[in-house]
Amino acid sequence: MANTTAETVAAGRLGHTIKRAEQALIARKTQVLREFDLTVPQYSVLLLLSVSDGMSAAQLARECMVTPQTMATVLTNLEKAGLVVREPSELHQKVVVNRATRAGRTVARKADKAALHVEGALSGEFTPEELAQFEEYLERAIALLSSLESTP
Repeated sequence: MANTTAETVAAGRLGHTIKRAEQALIARKTQVLREFDLTVPQYSVLLLLSVSDGMSAAQLARECMVTPQTMATVLTNLEKAGLVVREPSELHQKVVVNRATRAGRTVARKADKAALHVEGALSGEFTPEELAQFEEYLERAIALLSSLESTP
């Protein structure tokens, strides 16, 4: 068998390039969110809760694209930090509603400015036309991949 490196195997694979871009974005957001003692998933949760009347852990997990187990950990840590409160739902006996506290909304607002700065820097690398086209390409990729059957 020929001697191949990981770089050679990954060369020309669109999925690898997309993953590298995602990792670079998350790494940069992780860096700027440290100032607020937040992880990217914690920031995402606080941002959602700061603009809602409350959400269940299941709703948050779906919106933040993490597992229910990960969301449980995120919410526990945010609650310990006093950034969210968890209360039984008035509508469903077994559902817990998560809400941002005043401190949580304040942190979310400040952290969002930092995260938007990162996204703005990324967007700024493209002309408006390039950015629109880039977003269109990504949406097309998402639509295609979402429609594919599960067989290889």
